Amino acid sequence: MSVERFWELVDAARASVEDPSDGDQVGARARQLLEELPLDEVAALARAEWELRARSYRVDLWGAAYLINGGCSDDGFEYFRGWLMAQGREVFERAVADPDTLAGVPGVGAGQDLEAEDMFGVANGVYWERAGEAPPDTVRYPKLGDFWDFDDDDEVRRRLPRLHATHR
Repeated sequence: MSVERFWELVDAARASVEDPSDGDQVGARARQLLEELPLDEVAALARAEWELRARSYRVDLWGAAYLINGGCSDDGFEYFRGWLMAQGREVFERAVADPDTLAGVPGVGAGQDLEAEDMFGVANGVYWERAGEAPPDTVRYPKLGDFWDFDDDDEVRRRLPRLHATHR
């Protein structure tokens, strides 16, 4: 229920901004919408957001972010995932299942960093501001697994062929 509600909030934010592909605009609007909700609903949405953050905490997606943004630190990966959430459920779900699908997303490959710091942790941040503490029931990130060399052109081509074709 809460994950569904989180995506409804993202859809509402996307529908009410000038450029729904701009993760910062979506994040700012999502924050406004969250500030209007009761604290217990914000807590439920923060939990749902943590679930999505944990699901997207994957080495293959990090490799895609590294390729798209021309490098990707720990923080950069978080902000990339914020941008990804701001693109809506369909884009997010496809990218988590297969990061190479990002090659078909508008704006990917346009030479700009795809990051949205304000969107990553938006519900968590609103809860913190209002309650003065972390929301209950946060989710732990899974073990990332083995990294591969994001700078190895052959490995990138093998793992992310569509993205590689648009970024090399």
